[in-house]
Amino acid sequence: MPFGHDMVHSLATVVDLVNTSPATGGPDKLTNLRELDDFVERRQVSGVGELDTADLTKVRAVREAFHKVFTAPDQATAVIRLNTLLSGTRITPRLTEHDGHPLHVHYFAPGASIGEHLSADLGVALAHLLVEGEWERLRTCSAPDCDNVFVDESRNRSRVYCDSRTCGNRMHVAAYRARRRA
Repeated sequence: MPFGHDMVHSLATVVDLVNTSPATGGPDKLTNLRELDDFVERRQVSGVGELDTADLTKVRAVREAFHKVFTAPDQATAVIRLNTLLSGTRITPRLTEHDGHPLHVHYFAPGASIGEHLSADLGVALAHLLVEGEWERLRTCSAPDCDNVFVDESRNRSRVYCDSRTCGNRMHVAAYRARRRA
């Protein structure tokens, strides 16, 4: 997938955001403002002012909307869900350079809330993926005890685990041990 820096960053950010949800099988990792601040800092989300509980509530709702895009049963449903999310934003594309990153496009309106910022920037990244006919790259981990989402960036679209070092390795070791017992 030959995407630019901003696209790759946005896709990684949407995956990270969705995987903070208890809907992915783990604990909720966005329960308070400190966790939201940590997420914003870790993902280098720019243009964010002081956050409050309304921001936390909105980001949690956006997170669940993105989760529904990843878990859509087909591309048509993913498109409907993503269009619904994007319809709630004031998309205002503008070129920017900041924090040592090369020239890239921001899609959120100046002064937008963090929820609208994430909806616009991350939603447009997913929209580009869908437009390129790459909906199948939006995946859920195949490990039986993991529901994390990921974007399959492999050439042949063959990745099945969210992380080869954890879920992938664990499943391969279990398969090896099962073969040895047989």
